[in-house]
Amino acid sequence: MSAVRPARREHPAEPASARIPFPVVDEVSRQCVRPGEAISVHMEIRLPGQPDPARLRTAFRAALRTHARALVREAPAPWYARRYAWELTDAPDVEPIRFPPPGPGALARARAAALAEAPPLTLAPPIRIEVIRSSPTAAGCVLLCTIHHTALDGPAFLRVLATTAELYGGAGNDPPAAPPTTDRAAAGTPTNGPGLDPGSPSARSARVAPAPSSDPNRRTGNGVLLGELPLHARPSGADHTVNDRLLVATCLTIAHWNRLHDAPLRPIRITMPVDDRPRGLDMPIGNGTRLVDVCFGPREYAPEHDGRHDGGHTSYPSPDHIADLLRRTARRTRELRAARRPPLGRGAALLTAPVLPVGVRAAFTRALGRAVGPWTSTTLLSNLGRIPYPLDFGDAGRASAVWVSAPTRMPRGLTLTTTGTADRLNVSLRWSRALLDDAAARQLYGLLDAYLAAVAAAPNPPPPGSGS
Repeated sequence: MSAVRPARREHPAEPASARIPFPVVDEVSRQCVRPGEAISVHMEIRLPGQPDPARLRTAFRAALRTHARALVREAPAPWYARRYAWELTDAPDVEPIRFPPPGPGALARARAAALAEAPPLTLAPPIRIEVIRSSPTAAGCVLLCTIHHTALDGPAFLRVLATTAELYGGAGNDPPAAPPTTDRAAAGTPTNGPGLDPGSPSARSARVAPAPSSDPNRRTGNGVLLGELPLHARPSGADHTVNDRLLVATCLTIAHWNRLHDAPLRPIRITMPVDDRPRGLDMPIGNGTRLVDVCFGPREYAPEHDGRHDGGHTSYPSPDHIADLLRRTARRTRELRAARRPPLGRGAALLTAPVLPVGVRAAFTRALGRAVGPWTSTTLLSNLGRIPYPLDFGDAGRASAVWVSAPTRMPRGLTLTTTGTADRLNVSLRWSRALLDDAAARQLYGLLDAYLAAVAAAPNPPPPGSGS
């Protein structure tokens, strides 16, 4: 068996009493905690073998010391304190890795528990990992990870997990120095070019039409559906990315669903995280993405006379219309990625300025959140792309699939997260049970599958002025 190697620190060791003020994203997340909606990142990693419990725990503790920013708890503070703060610790307060008894329903039970409650912020680290086996003789396992999103986002935890795999298995898990990107820098193309109609900024956002369970006991918490879809190859010379395809397919999926449920036509706004951090050991740990909204106006996604009709209720865009929408979306996302802005916008920075006690700011933030709810984006799409780490756990094998899902607070109530492994797209659909039931979520997933295929099949003519 390979031994766990000494951890490499990303920064010099800090004393256990060191404190880090909450950044803007952490504070807003902390202030918006509500009962029944776990603010957690849910992650499942499929391994072909079984890791040794003692070695895995030792490797994970070493990885936490390497990425010291993950080994934190919320420092106690009175309501009148001006700032929340993270308290760095030398060791976990509780054992973060568990090995529950194997059994046929073990994964379903662990998944339900993970979606119901996030790890507490008052105990370091705010991370829980369960190694799930379907039977005592099962060859493989699932690492089911629950991370409190106030402390860490998905890419940051994947970096910690990659270090754990490297220390456990002895194989290199470091990616290239910078994350791969296929987006070209914006070349001064206006976001709203000729013929674009993303809708008025003051217009209310479309909401996903509700279809909650008729059982009142099944209308709290979150549900999640994990699946694998083909990762359709892009044609040579395409001016769009896989992320652009996902945005268009998500927009058309929600538009189709809302037409089926006679919801009013409103702009569909999709929040898209943008992450510019490096993926090596120097990756900043925490919440490091900035959020931008990609907006689709009703005239773009629901043309009155473009497409086929089904019983007078639903309209399917033609391939040419999808291709045009894809080109427009690619232009928008290039500019949004290139524009520099605070992670949650300038308004959030004002909300979290330490001029009032955190208790007062929290109450104001929650009230403001309720007031601007109708303008909150329709959904969140987080495309993490191809996982840049092999996640090779030595004798336990290399990860064959990775699913990640982001929290889904109302009024959005629906998030979509994707990762790429080999030629497959690992898709996580997560929803609030106050919005949808399981059957409705499966129907939405089927629509997404169909629209991803339709977007991949759309024609890809050369962009105007290309000369070809």
